[in-house]
Amino acid sequence: MKAAKATKAKHVTDEVCDVVVVGGGSAGSVVAARLSEDPHTRVLVLEAGRPDSLWDLFVHMPSAFSFPIGAKNYDWQYESEPEPEMNNRRIYHARGKLLGGSSSVNGMIFQRGNPLDYEKWAQNPGMENWDFAHCLPYFNRMETAAAAEDDDPRRGHSGPLYLSRGPATSPLFQALFRSVQEAGYELTNDVNGYRQEGFAPFDRNIKHGRRWSAARAYLHPNLGRDNLEIRTRALSTRILFKGQRAVGVEYEWQGGFHRVYAEKIVLSAGAINTPQLLQVSGVGDEALLRKYGIDVVKNLPGVGENLQDHLEVYIQYETTKSTDSSQPYLDKWRWPAMGLQWLLTKKGPVATSHFEGGGFVRSNDKEAYPNLMFHFLPMAVRYDGQKADVKHGFQWHVGPMFSDTKGHVRIKSADIHVKPEIIFNYLSTDQDRREWVEAVRVARSLLDTAAMDAVGAREISPGPQVQSDEEILEWVRKDGETALHPSCTTKMGSVEDPMAVVDPETMQVWGIEGLYIADAGVFPSVTNGNIYAPTMMVGEKAADLIAERSPLPPLGDVAFYRAGQNMPLYAEGEAVRDHTQATKGAH
Repeated sequence: MKAAKATKAKHVTDEVCDVVVVGGGSAGSVVAARLSEDPHTRVLVLEAGRPDSLWDLFVHMPSAFSFPIGAKNYDWQYESEPEPEMNNRRIYHARGKLLGGSSSVNGMIFQRGNPLDYEKWAQNPGMENWDFAHCLPYFNRMETAAAAEDDDPRRGHSGPLYLSRGPATSPLFQALFRSVQEAGYELTNDVNGYRQEGFAPFDRNIKHGRRWSAARAYLHPNLGRDNLEIRTRALSTRILFKGQRAVGVEYEWQGGFHRVYAEKIVLSAGAINTPQLLQVSGVGDEALLRKYGIDVVKNLPGVGENLQDHLEVYIQYETTKSTDSSQPYLDKWRWPAMGLQWLLTKKGPVATSHFEGGGFVRSNDKEAYPNLMFHFLPMAVRYDGQKADVKHGFQWHVGPMFSDTKGHVRIKSADIHVKPEIIFNYLSTDQDRREWVEAVRVARSLLDTAAMDAVGAREISPGPQVQSDEEILEWVRKDGETALHPSCTTKMGSVEDPMAVVDPETMQVWGIEGLYIADAGVFPSVTNGNIYAPTMMVGEKAADLIAERSPLPPLGDVAFYRAGQNMPLYAEGEAVRDHTQATKGAH
């Protein structure tokens, strides 16, 4: 399918294909690749952002991921409304605005979430086929987990998404793994395997020293297909309807206005952009739509509601007895040599995101499974590049995973170019505030050990003067940042649920024929980890459902760890790895 040539700005060109995928990000890349496997299905991807050029070092050099964040050519640059319980701060919220979406700018940490996340999904009416047994085959299909055991039925070994492990073998990471054990917690072999709970090197979407995004895994290998076309810098402005059937998409591209008509429209623009596009097109809460003069196609009050995210803080430390941190790599005078090493060899300090390990724990014994996530970074630096004034240091990222706070995404104009109103309502509930106090106390206890004394670990932020519950909460209000996991704004659920937007058996928007959603917005609840992996899993399963193919059969005989149920700490025949040694497939 060839693109119609754009001419003057007001001229509209029309064309026809079989499927339009709006958004070439984490899920959209998967959906487009899988649907175009059928040579008789013509697929057009409309991506509002730039290409992910192979020569773009900000995208492909793993340590450069902080540079695109905040840059208008890579990032949608969202901000929340003033958050009432965060001292009325506006919380900056980066979203990837390029091919690969946020998978092209994120920290490359690959975490599936806990199997019990999907058991919780399946407890919602209509969601029975989204339990862990039904999701596992799609996780396996998408990945090549290089460090996993070849016979592990919980991991994929031949999928398009390559995953390296850790390595997390530096002296500081070794001190971390000793420290958490001294504090009374366990190591685990694989947070994406039998037992998530515990500490281990992390899987990362890095292949041979280069970021391996969703676009690189799914789209670029298939650009030779005659039935797959990708248009970047193509902003979708409106969904076109005939009655209550979606028939096409209007979009801006190359200075012109265009319409493409298709049998199926798949929205994969993310948990912020997808509800905004639905609302400006007439699908959403009718009172909101009428407020901005938008004709109502379908009253679906759940569109843009149920917004969930993870808030996080990082506790920063100086190391006074160790010179093994990565802090010196933040000195700009070192960058040319490190960059040249990477260009020539794809190795060295910039061939990693430095987020090589961490873990999951329960903040108290009443939790059924881990509700706290930890990332260890062997340097002390904020996401905006502001480094701590220390020669050597590290930071400990922590945040609760299951806050009961919910926010929303709502348009402020009928114009798609006007950013929507976003509010997360962080810290707005008793549960959230309680878990935050627990999170910070547990985080400190994990590092209050002889192992950390040996490296001279000294807390510098928030500092030992912050001790009481209210002092901790005030620090979180002042310093907390989003972990960049927006989700759940177009949730799957039964037609009987007035806030459900998507039919979990078809991925079709309730009451609208020909319109589907496949992105993190369809989660009924956020998973307990980085959401990149479950978003891609949704893309994999959604592709089968949208194509009306039989879903992969469930893997119901694969066990996973459940705390408090007399489960073995490790799967049968498995022995805990020594995380102080290099792991297979680390680079």
